[in-house]
Amino acid sequence: MTNPYRRRVLAGAAAATAGAALLPMSATVHAAANARFSIGKDDFLLDGKALQIRCGEMHFARVPREYWQHRLKAIKAMGLNTVCAYLFWNYHEWREGRYDWSGQRDAAEFCRLAQAEGLWVILRPGPYACAEWEMGGLPWWLLKKSSSDTFLRTRDEAFMKPARRWLAEVGRVLAAQQITRGGPILMVQVENEYGFFSDDLEYMRTMRQALLDAQFDVPLFQCNPTNAVPRTHIPELFSVANFGTDPDAGFKALQAVQQGPLMCGEYYSGWFDTWGNPHRRGAATKAVADIQQMLRMGGSFSLYMAHGGTTFGLWGGCDRPFRPDTSSYDYDAPIGEAGWVGEKFLAYRKGIEPFLRPGETLPPPPARQPVMAIPAFTLKESAAVFASLPQEAIRDVSPQPIEHYDISRGLVSYRVTLPAGPAGKLSAAKVRDLAWVHIDGRLVGTFDTRHRRFGIELPARDKPATLEILLYTIARVNFGPEVHDRKGLHGPVQFQPKGGNPLALENWEIRAIDFDADGVLPPLRWKQQRARGPAFWRGSFDARQPADTFLDMSAWGQGVVWINGRCLGRYWSIGPTQTMYLPGPWLKRGRNEVVVLDLTGPQRAELRGLETPILDRLQPERDLPRPPNKSKPKLAGVAPAHSGQFQPGSATQDVRFTAPVSGRQFCLESLDAFDGKQYAAVAEISLLDAKGQPINQSSWTIAYVSSEEGRREDGQALNAINGQASDFWHTALAGKAPAPAHPHRLVIDLEKTVEVAGIRYTPRQGDDKVTGRIRRFNAYVGAQLVDPGE
Repeated sequence: MTNPYRRRVLAGAAAATAGAALLPMSATVHAAANARFSIGKDDFLLDGKALQIRCGEMHFARVPREYWQHRLKAIKAMGLNTVCAYLFWNYHEWREGRYDWSGQRDAAEFCRLAQAEGLWVILRPGPYACAEWEMGGLPWWLLKKSSSDTFLRTRDEAFMKPARRWLAEVGRVLAAQQITRGGPILMVQVENEYGFFSDDLEYMRTMRQALLDAQFDVPLFQCNPTNAVPRTHIPELFSVANFGTDPDAGFKALQAVQQGPLMCGEYYSGWFDTWGNPHRRGAATKAVADIQQMLRMGGSFSLYMAHGGTTFGLWGGCDRPFRPDTSSYDYDAPIGEAGWVGEKFLAYRKGIEPFLRPGETLPPPPARQPVMAIPAFTLKESAAVFASLPQEAIRDVSPQPIEHYDISRGLVSYRVTLPAGPAGKLSAAKVRDLAWVHIDGRLVGTFDTRHRRFGIELPARDKPATLEILLYTIARVNFGPEVHDRKGLHGPVQFQPKGGNPLALENWEIRAIDFDADGVLPPLRWKQQRARGPAFWRGSFDARQPADTFLDMSAWGQGVVWINGRCLGRYWSIGPTQTMYLPGPWLKRGRNEVVVLDLTGPQRAELRGLETPILDRLQPERDLPRPPNKSKPKLAGVAPAHSGQFQPGSATQDVRFTAPVSGRQFCLESLDAFDGKQYAAVAEISLLDAKGQPINQSSWTIAYVSSEEGRREDGQALNAINGQASDFWHTALAGKAPAPAHPHRLVIDLEKTVEVAGIRYTPRQGDDKVTGRIRRFNAYVGAQLVDPGE
């Protein structure tokens, strides 16, 4: 029976679309119907009765296998009846053709445990996932298939052939877990948020067919952010909307393209963290209100995340343009990183209880796992990284991406002879990700892809010197066109002496420590002394009774940790996470060995285990040295390409210029805000070409920002060009000093001269109480709108 509230919403949606008829569900969708579960005209149907799906996301790869059942019990106790499970393709096929479904990767066992706890499963097998996971789940070896930066997630056979093979493998392992065969899987997702990436409908049809060929016979669906729902909708696939606010808008977007149950595929209970930015939090009160609104409307939902967990090992992804994600995936989810439940969990549970089915009751949440402190202990042995590199070298005239050499990720040394001569500038075409430059063993500077710093000054030399660059791959970008993220030092590499012509540096020796899928340690020669420079460190501690703990890494620099040979994850003392979650089942009674790779050197070679995590402590002074930014806007005498006023509210708005303007830099100047306050904010800014299409922004950088907030919340300017409408650039908040007043300026470097015909502006999302929504503005386009001040 259709919910009366929902009938009113349907009527309102029909009126809002000016009489446009709702599209019926296609017969091809219903072809997946079965005696137990199907998609009806208004509801999901289980055994012929309406089912509201109350789902929560949990990634089994981010939770110790020993704790899967504990976390599933917590999900059930929160009031959910379904768990959503991503599969990460690269997690199961890190090397092409070698599949791994064992141990921590046993997806079939996870489904069986969910069913044993009375939970249904929604499966999301990719091939692309996103999820703040290395390369969005795509395997790195795909980058060897083509030199193109546009072939992934397209119908190019270099992508489609291995993607079909992957989905066939998923079917081999998990088709038996479908509800049609007595298992818990109700639905399977096709791709993920493809409408953000592209609009190739034939690609979606091809992906759908690949899942049908893989013997999936339950309903198939696709998800998209609210504003992208119509972009890739096809009648053959059921659509759901992803959002973290405004359920009305999300559900209306669905009603405009199909008639069927209403569902939010991802409702954001919090947000992920990136290194160097404050820990994110999401208010429980607003989330519960949105969940209750969806349930009153007869809708279904999936919480992203119900339980985030930890990105163990080297699997963390990277936000665009390049902001690596923390190992902690706490997400401020209602079930915390270590499985703890608290006020947020109880608020969600209390909010869901009134909507339980007759006779349905909630079990109590499971008890917290035991936690212990570990007294401080010193890591007394060390092994220098340079001494640990393999003897055998790869030789090449000019460095190429590491994938070309079949290196997956890790540490890479590049060595070449630098001739004698005057001081000058060393530069590379690209450096992915961080690199330390040494001359005859002495550190002289760093490359940093976060700031596109691919050049450094080198001193004069009175004789030929050995130039050695140690490169560290942090993570491949998991979102947008930047997933074509080839790592390493990219040639040509040149040295430009002062007053002279550039010299190509050629004939390199390349040595790598490939950490591979699970962080394999190289053979190490330990010494009982403190190493200088980048090094591995080893120590041990005793555990009488293994229990969870949180390793305090705040005195260390940047690198990776192993416990009893298992790669625990990455750390970086810049924060916000200063601890690493260490699950009790991964410890042994008695002696436990810890190995730490530190690339910048610890303040103290000491570790301890805490009983509570440190999730929100920034230490920006521990970051790599960054040259002072002396840039300032240079707008005098430059006429705006457009002056105007945005519309109030949170909707994305397109503004077209009177005539296209060419330039390499773009400046948005905020003159005032709708609330009359001194702040400016932008969720996303895109530039439009003459056809009204967004211009590729994968190489954009921030050339200048007059103000940004980076302490109390993540309001960095990069948020305005990262493709995520859920975060935002925000000018500095008032603190000890007053907040700066309008005008506020954000200048973007477009890498090359382009023709700009308009802008697409997404205001800060949320209700009308949020600050920073820009009213009057100027838009400038020019060759150079910023004086670098060098």
